[in-house]
Amino acid sequence: MKMPSIDEIIKKIKKQTNPERLGMILIHNGIVRKTSKDGSKIVKEMVISYNKELLDKKVNELKTLPGIEHVYAFINAGKLNVGDDIMLVIVAGDRRSNILKPFEDFIKYIKQNIVKEQEI
Repeated sequence: MKMPSIDEIIKKIKKQTNPERLGMILIHNGIVRKTSKDGSKIVKEMVISYNKELLDKKVNELKTLPGIEHVYAFINAGKLNVGDDIMLVIVAGDRRSNILKPFEDFIKYIKQNIVKEQEI
């Protein structure tokens, strides 16, 4: 599946969000790297699957937190090669103090609970 354009998503967020409540947008674009997480093996490709229901639930939970105005998450399921996009996570809100920690926690949660990956 092709990852949506980051520029288009940002334009949409800015259009749909009250500018008085939008102070920053954080973006995480996870990419298949050539080595395993611990650096011990060479990765040729990955097979990614994920729990869409759990992802949607977590996105909706984040949207209720103070200062968070928009949450977007895309997981690129299927067989991916080195350099391919794995995920795109965007969190927009009023200020860093309100969105940085939930943003980091959300990415960690996705990696630990939502995405299943197999390195080949």
